[in-house]
Amino acid sequence: MEFSAEGPKAIPLWVNGHAYLTVSDDFFDVVDPASGEAIYRVPLCGAAEAAAAVGAARAAQPAWAALSLEARQDFLAALANRLDGYAGHFAKLLRRETGFSEEAAQAEVAAALTALRGTAVGVAGVVAVVVDATHPLAGFAEAAVQALRGGACVIVKPSPKAPSAAFALCELSARAEWPAGVLNLVQGDTAAIEGLCAAAIDRLVYAGEASLGAQVGAIATAAGKPWATLGA
Repeated sequence: MEFSAEGPKAIPLWVNGHAYLTVSDDFFDVVDPASGEAIYRVPLCGAAEAAAAVGAARAAQPAWAALSLEARQDFLAALANRLDGYAGHFAKLLRRETGFSEEAAQAEVAAALTALRGTAVGVAGVVAVVVDATHPLAGFAEAAVQALRGGACVIVKPSPKAPSAAFALCELSARAEWPAGVLNLVQGDTAAIEGLCAAAIDRLVYAGEASLGAQVGAIATAAGKPWATLGA
């Protein structure tokens, strides 16, 4: 991550297979809990950015669903292999943003790998995944992978407190030659969740603490979107 005189660079969105830059008036500083230093920042996105990500997922979904289950599993296995090769890098990202110990960060990466290499199959469609900072990588993988394996395309909204591991996993999907639009990422907070629910998603999955999950569920319910909490 590069830095400028104006402060840390922003982590962009990931839409349609590439980093997606957006102009935002508001940013959230990502802080190293050990030092209190703002290490980078994320744009606080809204309806326009959410609609772009959902549009990319919707356009990619028919071709992704048309692949055989074995073909989709091959893509997930390729992503798992890439993640395994960068496990130390991902553990470092997690430690810096969350204050995880080395052991906890490694366990987080291992849990994400287990999810990517699993066999459970979800339902096709377009799925928004909202993840808090409790398990920013494993929560993302566990919430998204069953849907992806079942033929769904996904838009993840990571916690602005710990966004970099989710963004890096999206970057790895391109290196693993995933089709553009299958996996997308929108940065932000409540407005981004509201934007996703206002767009053409089929359902929302939340991974994280129950208190925030209730707020996320209320947004989805108000928009008439089915939603679930990971593991519920």
